[in-house]
Amino acid sequence: MISRRQFLRGDLAGRKPTLRPPWALEGDAFLAACTRCGDCVPACPTNIVVLAGGYPTVDFSRGECTFCGACVDACKPGALHKADAPPWRIKAEIGSNCVAFKDAVCRSCGDACAPAAIRFRPRVGGAAVPEVDAGRCTGCGACVAPCPASAIALA
Repeated sequence: MISRRQFLRGDLAGRKPTLRPPWALEGDAFLAACTRCGDCVPACPTNIVVLAGGYPTVDFSRGECTFCGACVDACKPGALHKADAPPWRIKAEIGSNCVAFKDAVCRSCGDACAPAAIRFRPRVGGAAVPEVDAGRCTGCGACVAPCPASAIALA
């Protein structure tokens, strides 16, 4: 099933977007500026910046982003540039394979969420289900790794 977000982006094939490090330039501007030096990878204190296809990406299965800016400081070509803008616009999305939707009690994502963007809506006769408050979600990814069903994605 195609999500509303995929439809609005024109992504009818359901491809996963490439997650770049925080404060990455948009699209082709990033690809043009990034020299693939990899200096941003060891600079990340939480080890979530990895190389994929030679370019830096973010792997939230390894941890969360603390928005420290170390990757930006290490990026001499300027592909990562801290402007007066948020680090990115990605938000957590909880998939239908979440164990709470199958009446199992699980709150691992909510426990990991420091800004309390994941709340649990009680259901009569079933386990409470998680909901993401997009206004509070920073896109840090802290909720991804603890999820036992790999039901959380950031896009």
